[in-house]
Amino acid sequence: MSLSSPLEWAASLPMGQVATRQWLQARGASRHALDNTLKSGRLIAPARGLLARPGLPVTWEGVVVSLDRMMPDPVYVGGLSALERSGLGHYVTMASRVHLYSPGPAPAWLARLPVGVDWVWHVTTRLWDQQALQDSGSVREQRTPTLEGWPMASPEQAFLEVLADVPESVSFEHADNLMRGLSALSPRRLDTLLHACRHVRVKRLFFFFADRHPYPWRKRLDPADYDLGSGKRSVVRGGRLDRTYLITVPEVFHGQE
Repeated sequence: MSLSSPLEWAASLPMGQVATRQWLQARGASRHALDNTLKSGRLIAPARGLLARPGLPVTWEGVVVSLDRMMPDPVYVGGLSALERSGLGHYVTMASRVHLYSPGPAPAWLARLPVGVDWVWHVTTRLWDQQALQDSGSVREQRTPTLEGWPMASPEQAFLEVLADVPESVSFEHADNLMRGLSALSPRRLDTLLHACRHVRVKRLFFFFADRHPYPWRKRLDPADYDLGSGKRSVVRGGRLDRTYLITVPEVFHGQE
């Protein structure tokens, strides 16, 4: 993309989105021309180093689209945020918190942008084989009348991402309650994602919770088809060993269905 005229670009930047000066300059916009565009009011600076069109506020959804466009790696809404926005969150939706997932680190400017949400950034290199995840088609575009598609994980993918945070920031009870609402998951998509998942503990936890809620899709998945590693894994310090999946679980979950 070569920007022969930043003014032309300013007129075409979608409302509610942002671009960094660095990204624009790398694509042909001179520093002087960008400064003039700011002075003319065609662009505004919602935070240092960032540019947007005036008229409508920058939205968190617009930021997600902007991140996915500018970052070298894919960025998408996942985990708890994706489940909540799919109507599958057990607790009250945390509208002020958005969980983002990407193989790379968060850009420094993200925390400077005033959009009324707290960003929680998750690096996915330990969780997903990125190519296999991309091939799965599990990250889908969400559309609104005023905004082009912003990427969000499917419920199947989002639940596996939540399990990566058990028990550090997501409790066993919360994960179990989330599973209660996942009766309509796709076994085909789960199969693809379990093969794409690199995280042994996540896969063992998935089958542990799935066994507690034997939905029809569970019968279509055989744990022996996936790499669940070997040996015991400590999930909860001081917990009791689940002998099926060799993970330590809270005492209250031991042998309970």
